[in-house]
Amino acid sequence: MKKYKAGIINVTGYAGLELARILESHPSVELCSVTGRSLAGKKLSDVFPYLHRLDLPITENLEGQVDVAFLALPHKEGAALVPALLEKGMRVIDISADFRLKDPALYQAWYGFEHPCPGLLEEAVYGLPELKRKDIAGARLVANPGCYPTSAILGLVPAFKSDLIEPSAIIDAKSGLSGSGRTPTVKTIFCEADEDVCAYSIGTHRHQPEIVQELCRASGGVIPRVTFCPHLVPMSRGILSTAYARLKQPVTDEEVKEIYRQFYKDEPFVKVTAEPPHTRYTRGTNMCFIYPVVDALNEQLIVISCIDNLVKGAAGQAVQDMNIMLGLAETEGLEAMATLP
Repeated sequence: MKKYKAGIINVTGYAGLELARILESHPSVELCSVTGRSLAGKKLSDVFPYLHRLDLPITENLEGQVDVAFLALPHKEGAALVPALLEKGMRVIDISADFRLKDPALYQAWYGFEHPCPGLLEEAVYGLPELKRKDIAGARLVANPGCYPTSAILGLVPAFKSDLIEPSAIIDAKSGLSGSGRTPTVKTIFCEADEDVCAYSIGTHRHQPEIVQELCRASGGVIPRVTFCPHLVPMSRGILSTAYARLKQPVTDEEVKEIYRQFYKDEPFVKVTAEPPHTRYTRGTNMCFIYPVVDALNEQLIVISCIDNLVKGAAGQAVQDMNIMLGLAETEGLEAMATLP
């Protein structure tokens, strides 16, 4: 059976390493090339012994035949590389934010740089399979959604599409520390983060325009008012988002749950739960657990959604996109269940 060849640009970050872990056991794809500027010349399995079955050299550039290239670089560092990869006939999946936003002016406003190839923004497909599956299937370039937006959008889209709620929402989200990447900062070192929870980037988080953009599409072009407040919690991985929105008309709790169940009934990686989910239910998996509930007293919809920020929020969703782009079974390589404790 033919195996497609995959490469990872910047394998040494958390998202790149998680990609390598998932691809190692993929039945239809072989990871054949990985890059990492600071570790070029070393072997992946030597630097990261837990990836002991991946005896690949870390190089400065992708080498050999590559059918699918994953970019796991920080924002603005990978965008300029994409045109050359596309010219070589590669499918490209960018895990950074560089192709998620359609308006190039938003990159200057929210990310502080002028986009180097704005012409590709319209072509890039936002890689949330539950909403863009058909577009992803024919795409050359997929923009992998952010971790916070994945949990928030999946939690709210059924309500927006069903016209259940007013075009506004408050999203209170909590993330594990791996969402900040491997480069240590004061707020992510153990002595600072342990026994502590803090809000950050209130009203200025770079994922906010991404959430607004996709919820606007879901609501038929009405731009929603979104208040997004992220928090860091002292755990390694996981995101729990709680979204609040005002109902347009009275509706029962069971009616809302049925709307959500029907919306996601054919989705392999979304489960509507009977009880509020825990982040540990998703640990190491590509699942998103969603719990909608009606606060009848205050005429509010409350939606809890949980994902693993490194899997469904990054590497796992990228592999899900890859499967769709290559015409493979969408669940290939992503069947793992969570581990406890």
